[in-house]
Amino acid sequence: MLTNIMYVTVYVTDQDRALEFYTEGLGLEKRLDFPGPDGRFLTVGVPDSPLQIILWSQAAAAGQPGAHAAPGPLILESDDLRKDFEVMGQRGVVFEESEPVDYPFGVRVEAVDPDGNRISLRQQPKP
Repeated sequence: MLTNIMYVTVYVTDQDRALEFYTEGLGLEKRLDFPGPDGRFLTVGVPDSPLQIILWSQAAAAGQPGAHAAPGPLILESDDLRKDFEVMGQRGVVFEESEPVDYPFGVRVEAVDPDGNRISLRQQPKP
């Protein structure tokens, strides 16, 4: 079952400049800053709110091969992604992959809405 809106993605031309704007200008707090294999994974959020905003590099998104290089603009969290994948598939949801994929931070799959927008679905690793 989907449980949370984990992330929304804002595509930026300069992650450091964006980080300064969102933290020093808007007063959000820096949450994650990870130099991942697909690009720098940088997030900010409102203090005491679980929702995070990914400040994703437009250059990294444009320069990366493959469908998974850039996150979708909306990332939803599931407590059992493989089960949700089956249920949503039966409902006619179209996915980019034939099944959810394991990655270093859990499980992921990309759904596509009727207008071609990617919706990323994630399950965090079990403790």
